[in-house]
Order: sequence, then structure tokens, then C-alpha cells
Amino acid sequence: MNTSDAFFSFCRRVSAMGAFAVSLKDRPDEVIEVGPISTLEALQRLKARGLERAVAAEVNGELRDLSRPIDGRSELRPVYADEEAGLEILRHSTSHVMAMAVKSLFPSAKVTIGPAIENGFYYDFDYERPFREEDLPRIEEKMKEIVEADIPFVRTEMTGAEAAAFFEARGEDFKVELIRDLGEERVSLYLNGDFADLCRGPHIPSTGKVRAFHLMKVAGAYWRGSEKNPMLSRIYGVAFADQKALKAHLKRLEEAQKRNHVRLGAQLDLFSTHEEIGGGMIVWHPRGAMLRHLLEEFEVGST
Repeated sequence: MNTSDAFFSFCRRVSAMGAFAVSLKDRPDEVIEVGPISTLEALQRLKARGLERAVAAEVNGELRDLSRPIDGRSELRPVYADEEAGLEILRHSTSHVMAMAVKSLFPSAKVTIGPAIENGFYYDFDYERPFREEDLPRIEEKMKEIVEADIPFVRTEMTGAEAAAFFEARGEDFKVELIRDLGEERVSLYLNGDFADLCRGPHIPSTGKVRAFHLMKVAGAYWRGSEKNPMLSRIYGVAFADQKALKAHLKRLEEAQKRNHVRLGAQLDLFSTHEEIGGGMIVWHPRGAMLRHLLEEFEVGST
């Protein structure tokens, strides 16, 4: 019997037993005799290492929540917080934690979208006023409370019509618009206590997995990138697998800021910028204008 025939024979025997096979990636199969079980339980059964650092799993090549059930033959791989895929999941989940905090502190704020981006995340909100830098410490403190509470991320599915009605009842107009534009028969939501968000996932098992984050700045952003739509309030943050990585990132930003040309120009009395006339417009000081003139003369003379 060749390898392929042996594999299918094994699967038939397993099926006849009312069981199924699971394995770690590139490792032998193990029969699970009672199912379905969660992805995490299967990984524990397979004695996968470092599960305390896992934020999700790869199941037959697809990223999935650790809480998702497995009821058929599966090849599994834990996804850790400090790898690229794990960091993206962690950052996306942190954006949900921030949205939870904002909704707790500003109940009338409406949620829109909150993706992971390089080094962090953002979330756009519709609120009666733009969020300000001074709001960030308060939001960050509320996020820490939510992390400490270790609230589970619970995935549920609804029909598109059910999800639209669900968010409409909560006054979340932007979510209703997204669901209707998606036009999908079924959509997934993630629940954290009273907070709910439209999302494909996957997500970390619970808010307690968020270990290191910092809110950075606020900005304006048009809904869906069109100036014809409402201006939203965007909050940016960074998130990492641990405090050491977060501190290293913030240190790099601090060092880069010291070498920022706008800051150096003002410190050396060369030029300045003023929001009243345009933040990107350079106003030359006498010393800066002289230096610029000398450099231009040098360039002309060397050609």
C-alpha cells in the first residue's frame, strides 16, 4: 500500500470510529475519540509548546481563534504573539479593546472600523466633537481596566439581515452600512461583554492577552476615505507582544524626534512653521535664509 492509500485508509478507520485525527504541523496524527473540541484543547492534547504565548492557531493553513471548534481532520500550528501573523492579530484585538474603552467613556460615540497597521492599530469614531490628545490618557487607563478584567472574545455568526438589525438597534449606522454593502449571506461578530463588533477575526482568546500598548495621537479621517462623507475622529496606537518591545519602539521614536528637521530648525533659529499659514510652509529666519543662500551659491559655483 502506498503512502496516499495508507492515509485514506487511516481516515476511513477514524471516521468509522466516530472520531477524527489531528496533528501538529509536520508531526504524526493523533486520534481524537470525542469531539468536537476547541482548537486550544486539541493543541493541549498534542502537547504543543508555549501555548501561554499563543494568540491564535493555523488550522489546515487558515488562521482561526483558539476557541473555534474542530470536528474533522486538522493540521494545527500555534500562532504566537511575537510572530508576524500573531502580532497582527494582537494589534487588531487591541483596537477592539480601545473601542470598548471609548464606548465605555463616551457612550454616544459610534464605531466604524479599526484595523491593525504597521506597529499598531487605529480606530475611527463618529462623535459629537473630535477627540483630543488630552483624551488619550483617560482612554488608555480604561483599556488597562478592560485588559485586567480578561474579558473573552466570543465569536458568533448571524445572517446579514440579522446583523444589520442587531447594529441598527444599537444605533451603529456605520456598521449597518458596511453589512449591507458586503451583501454576504452570513457575517461574523465578536462580543466582549456588552461590546459587539462586526469582524472576520481571528482574535486573541481574551483581553488579558494584550500586554503592551500605548495610544499615540488623534487625527481626522473621512468615512471610507471620501470627502463627501462625515469626518471621523481617528485614534492611533501601538501594540507589541511585551513591554520590552514596546519600550524599544517608543525609544526609537523619541530618538527620531530629536533629529526631526522641524524641531532642529526651530532650535537652531533657522526656520519655523506656523499652523495659521500652513503647517508645511517654511518661514525662514535670518540665519536660515543666509545658510540657504550660501548653500545655493555653493551649488551654483560647483556646476
